[in-house]
Amino acid sequence: MAKNVLGGDLETCGTDPMTGFYRDGCCNTGGSDAGLHVICSIMTAEFLKFSKARGNDLTTPNPAYRFPGLQPGDRWCLCAARWKEAYDAGMAPGVVLEATHVSALEFATLEELQEHSVH
Repeated sequence: MAKNVLGGDLETCGTDPMTGFYRDGCCNTGGSDAGLHVICSIMTAEFLKFSKARGNDLTTPNPAYRFPGLQPGDRWCLCAARWKEAYDAGMAPGVVLEATHVSALEFATLEELQEHSVH
């Protein structure tokens, strides 16, 4: 079983919309997940606008990738590097620590993630 950043078992991030690199609801990762989609985040309008401005439009559906397009309030497994970029810019969305994969700690400190902790 995968572990979260708190050392416990990785919990489900979200199923409506179905998230995760493997679309299993969890922020699991593996060799084919080049973007490390491991930070369970709750989308905000500010973050979605920030991400789109940086070239990653998360609001437009892309059926080829089973991507529904996101709205504020949706839970989504974000790429760790994108979350850290948003953090450094003061635009990071909330983080569900229990559903954030331990590998996120390669990009952000536990303290940084805890600053944005939500449930």
